[in-house]
Amino acid sequence: MILVSFHAHPDDEALLTGGTLARAAAEGHRVVLVVATLGGAGLAADPRGEALAARRHRELLASAAALGCARVEVLGYDDSGLDGAHPAARRFADAPAEQAAHRLAAILRAERADVLTSYDVHGGYGHPDHLAVHRVGARAAELADVPVVLEATIDRDSLRLLLRALGLARRWLPALPLGDAVFTPRAEITHSVDVRRYLPQKRAALRAHVSQGEGGRGPRTITTLLRLPGPLFTLVAGREWFVQRGEHPAGLRSPFLEPAG
Repeated sequence: MILVSFHAHPDDEALLTGGTLARAAAEGHRVVLVVATLGGAGLAADPRGEALAARRHRELLASAAALGCARVEVLGYDDSGLDGAHPAARRFADAPAEQAAHRLAAILRAERADVLTSYDVHGGYGHPDHLAVHRVGARAAELADVPVVLEATIDRDSLRLLLRALGLARRWLPALPLGDAVFTPRAEITHSVDVRRYLPQKRAALRAHVSQGEGGRGPRTITTLLRLPGPLFTLVAGREWFVQRGEHPAGLRSPFLEPAG
């Protein structure tokens, strides 16, 4: 099986799909990582535009190596920023979806991809670049005839319960709303992937994104996750979720592609 995983920025691959990519690679599948931008508008202790993008590129390559990815591609768009207002010439959120989809489709065709991962219809938590990943990924899969699209998401119901139980709602993701316009309710999730055996690889991928553990006005998600003790990290990060678009093709066999029970 050939799996292409499409993301908006470096670190998204580790946060949303790190365990799944590591599991796929460990099971002998070819894993290709594609990012639309290098995250030049991301928060960091010393954000310096292109300098930050270059730093995040190095971090992306280190993360991909930790996860076992066979190839890494960058589409070269500019990070749009969380509010979509980052001043850049080629913001991904502004890119014509058809044009960007053709660029991604070229990679999908060259790889003869069996599976594409992108993002759910909400773009996770609504980042403009994440919403663009959803649109571009769906169209690219059509252009390249990729049989299965798995849209990375989080089980919204489980996340609410977990944050309430742990008392971390304000400390872990302080800027993230948990209303009905983010992530995906449990009833709509088609794949719940057990990645507990691959948490060392996921931790290593998260650690690679050093710049995203720095700066900002409050605790950063990566920093907080990496500070969790082993059992709690397993509880929080030991499962990843997807919404499948398209049919499960005959002959495509992998345990993590089996529908959630």
